[in-house]
Amino acid sequence: MQPQAVVFDIGNVLIEWQPERFYDARIGPERRKRLFSEVDLHGVNDAVDRGGDFRALVYAAAEANPGWEDEIRHWHDSWSRIAGPEIPASVATLRALRRRGVPVFALSNFGIGPFEVAQEVWPFLTEFDRPYISGHMGMAKPDAEIYAALEADSGVAPGGLLFTDDRAENIAAAEARGWQTHLFEGPEGFAARLVDLGLLAPEDLA
Repeated sequence: MQPQAVVFDIGNVLIEWQPERFYDARIGPERRKRLFSEVDLHGVNDAVDRGGDFRALVYAAAEANPGWEDEIRHWHDSWSRIAGPEIPASVATLRALRRRGVPVFALSNFGIGPFEVAQEVWPFLTEFDRPYISGHMGMAKPDAEIYAALEADSGVAPGGLLFTDDRAENIAAAEARGWQTHLFEGPEGFAARLVDLGLLAPEDLA
């Protein structure tokens, strides 16, 4: 079955998400390793992704971890430098699909505040036909309810959705609902899959 809509994850598919890289450059790898072992910054981010207040959660973590206050606050204050840059070939693929008239959705674990910043920094994030952003939805991948919510809102049957994500557990959750999937390991592989499915032609990506 040819997909009726293509669903993109955002982090590490359309923009890079490697926060350790930012901290390595700022405080050095050894100090960064200590920070991440002593403070669950990814856990804080998960709470933001589920709709928590971005600044409040990050600043509360800073207050709870004396000695790391400045480093933790960077997660909020320097977020536009922690995330990114964009992955140009993936952005080109998204736009090629839109030129072809293929509906393009986002399904991403992304906090409300960070997503607002991201849309300003990377305006292509405003180009989805339908954005499904976990912070606004109050649920996150790989929980089944976020996939069900996309199905219900979009009106596209599970078998008509092609979903790409860089995390195997998110792909597995989509497959369990009958979605078509592609584990994202680079933009070239995903573009080739879209050509194989007849959603794009090679010249669309030239």
